[in-house]
Amino acid sequence: MIFDIVQKNNLSRTGILHTCKGDLPTPFFMPDATRASVRGLTVEQLKTVGVLPMVVNTYHLYLQPGMDFMQKVGGVHAFMQWDGPLLSDSGGYQVYSLIHKNAKMGEITEEGAIFKSVLDGSRHLLTPEKAIQIQFDLGVDMMVLLDDPRPNNSSQDVFAAAVRRTVRWAQRCRDEFDRQIVARGLTDATRPLLFGVVQGGPFFDLRQECAEGLIAVGCDGYSFGGRHVDMEGNFMEEMIAKTASYIPEGAPRFALGIGTPEDIVRCHNVGWDMFDCVIPTREGRHGRLFIWEDGVKSGNTFYSTINIGNAQYREDFTPIDPTCDCYTCTTYTRAYIQHLFRVKEPLGAQMAALHNLRYFMRLMEDLRRV
Repeated sequence: MIFDIVQKNNLSRTGILHTCKGDLPTPFFMPDATRASVRGLTVEQLKTVGVLPMVVNTYHLYLQPGMDFMQKVGGVHAFMQWDGPLLSDSGGYQVYSLIHKNAKMGEITEEGAIFKSVLDGSRHLLTPEKAIQIQFDLGVDMMVLLDDPRPNNSSQDVFAAAVRRTVRWAQRCRDEFDRQIVARGLTDATRPLLFGVVQGGPFFDLRQECAEGLIAVGCDGYSFGGRHVDMEGNFMEEMIAKTASYIPEGAPRFALGIGTPEDIVRCHNVGWDMFDCVIPTREGRHGRLFIWEDGVKSGNTFYSTINIGNAQYREDFTPIDPTCDCYTCTTYTRAYIQHLFRVKEPLGAQMAALHNLRYFMRLMEDLRRV
């Protein structure tokens, strides 16, 4: 079994995801190690706050340092000195974002996505087969199929075409995945897990069609693709819940890119198991810090935020969060972290990011106790 459900509470559940790098308790949150690092933090620091898996960015690592280099160093685990599980995206979202922002940067065809490198202008073709090959070369433990995401303001016809292409590409990804397993001599115990991406935008019937198509292809887990908020920025709660219901009960469900604490809790409550986002580290670098409040089980507000750059913290000699056990909170005061930000000392951003990651890990620990 890839995924064992340990306990259910209405639609939410806790479980164990089995990977070739070890078992992961769910739900879990993955910080984004975009270029084989979580910006400003060492792997030792990440372990101290309880980080389990991380997400590496296929698109960025493909462009730099490149796959020839990655094969020479023995894959991304060896390169970044991380011995825990890693998940890679397909690279598709970054390519499509690039193309959607500037049509001169490439185009999407049935064969794949053609794009120009932002580094040197060179042209590349990302096919479903190549997306899988790259992720195998990275040596990750969980990988994502290449899909065709579309902006939320697209028409239903555009979304329908993208869903059908996503399913066609999924079959090509699956075929290449199976070829790579044989070619590399992998077994069920040593192979990576494969996640499909359920697209369909704001249309329930298309989400269901996409999910059913991916299930027919055969994946280990399934992801929520595209934006989880509507054009007004409202959380698409019914769509999130319905999409989860389209995914088999016994499969892990990955809420791609969903990362505010309240959105994580909302998704967990309707059956999602895995989360990733840049929010904890990015917000930390900008001085926005998460503070633990009543806790998830109380049903009340479970966090607040402070902007450590505000003058009110200049002589505040209390910890960032008195309830937190991270290095930042057990070592420094708000006044000191505020001083570091004021003088633009990088240590401030590092300590803030470290604390925020610990907050997110505590949130996951609390959800696993619900």
